[in-house]
Parts: sequence; C-alpha cells; structure tokens
Amino acid sequence: MAVHFVRPKLPKLAPDPWAIQFDQDGNLKHLLTIEGLGPQWVKRILDTAEGFMSVTDREIKKVPLLRGRTVVNLFFESSTRTRTTFELAAKRLSADVLNINLSTSATNKGESLLDTLKNIEAMQADMFVVRHDQSGAAHYIARHVAPHVSV
Repeated sequence: MAVHFVRPKLPKLAPDPWAIQFDQDGNLKHLLTIEGLGPQWVKRILDTAEGFMSVTDREIKKVPLLRGRTVVNLFFESSTRTRTTFELAAKRLSADVLNINLSTSATNKGESLLDTLKNIEAMQADMFVVRHDQSGAAHYIARHVAPHVSV
C-alpha cells in the first residue's frame, strides 16, 4: 500500500532569512545557508571542516566534539546516501544519532510538524539536520525550535 505524505505549505521567510542563523551574541546558532554569512564565517567553517579531514585516516575515527549531544536527522524525503553521510559525520564527532523519516512518522497520521518537533525536543535533542524538498523548510523549523536546539 502506498503511503502519501502531505507536505505543509511553509510561510514566506522574513526579509533577511539568514539573520536567524545567529544568536544575540553574534555566534552561529543555525547553519541554514551561506547567504549573509560573509567570507570570514565561510572561511571559518571550511577551516574547521578541513581540520576534521584527517579523522578518517586514524585508527579510531572519532573525536569528542559532540559527545553527550543528540543529533536528529529529519528527512522528509528518502535519501540513503545523504542520511548515512550525515549519520556517519555525527557519529565520528561522538554524537548520539536518531534518524527519523517523517514520511512514515506521526506527521503522516495527522500530527503537525510543530507537534512532532516539540515531541523530539522533549527527548532532549540538541540538533536537527533537515532534508526537505521545499525551500525554506529548515528556516521554518529553526524559527520554531527550542532555544537549546540548532538546525
């Protein structure tokens, strides 16, 4: 039996959709787009990523950066390669990982996206990785998550 997932229409974004990425102190809270980050932030992100390149060459392919944190992969559309890539990256940073395919979750039974997010937040999730076919979905989620959650 085919399961059909009805994707909610997302509201239009604020005039500066990139501004939500920063907290009140100017620190990067959500990574939603490189638009508006400026060259110094892009360089910092790339330099940080480059620093982790050698982890795959080590005998123990882990660093403790996200130890004690929970990363939730929220996928509204299937993509084994993308999901496993993000899962492996989070595990190599020592995070606990939860993969949720929202096309087969409670949202398919009528639960709203925000109710689903609040339930996952209640499980003490620290970070959401979002894959959605609608532009702006990650921004929408970032606007509605608890203050301790990054997207």
